[in-house]
Amino acid sequence: MKTTERLDKILAHAGFGSRREIKELVKKGLVLVNGKPAKDSGQQVDPGSDTIEADGQRVDYREFVYLMLHKPPGYVSATEDNRDRTVLELIGEEYAHYELFPVGRLDKDTEGLLLLTNDGKLAHRLLSPKKHVPKTYYAEVLGLVTEADREAFRRGVELDDGYLTLPAELTIEEAAEPESGHLSRIRLTIHEGKFHQVKRMFQSVGKQVMYLKRLSMGPLVLDEGLGLGEYRELTAEETEGLRTP
Repeated sequence: MKTTERLDKILAHAGFGSRREIKELVKKGLVLVNGKPAKDSGQQVDPGSDTIEADGQRVDYREFVYLMLHKPPGYVSATEDNRDRTVLELIGEEYAHYELFPVGRLDKDTEGLLLLTNDGKLAHRLLSPKKHVPKTYYAEVLGLVTEADREAFRRGVELDDGYLTLPAELTIEEAAEPESGHLSRIRLTIHEGKFHQVKRMFQSVGKQVMYLKRLSMGPLVLDEGLGLGEYRELTAEETEGLRTP
């Protein structure tokens, strides 16, 4: 089954300029569809089966893009900000025309997995409170994290605003010792995304998160081969995993 789009929309999405600029390319005979000059920038074409060339270049049309970013500390999870650097400043110009945005937020001082895409439908599904998509974090916590904390998190804890969290899974990898700087090393899986949630959960049991890193979101796991600030496109398997209910 063919899926058609306006030619100028496809070219704009592929980074060949504004619709006005694309109209000029068409007028100059610089846009070819299946080897023939396009007659109208608004004509319908099928990017899946039609061959499109613009200004001598083959057009590789993709409606959606999905990037896995290893977010470094010091960047905010936003498309623009008047005070701080945003995660989009880490992404190369070749992706600028896709109008990517971060799916959810990581705190400015938090690092780890952040998904960037222009697929609003997928982003909405991943962030929907009804879906309870699990997110796993590694944290270093000042103070001794105990089995009592693990049990409290399993039941749900009350945050500073009175909100009772959903049950969460706390794994204690290393309890605090003097030689470790009195830091406990843990993993925590939560099923919601309240503001500063991990930090506030530990505050509720009298402890402070000193370092926080997101390791996974749903089936998507951070590629540890990515250094801080590095990114890559998702594989077909990773993308399909996110789309599977």
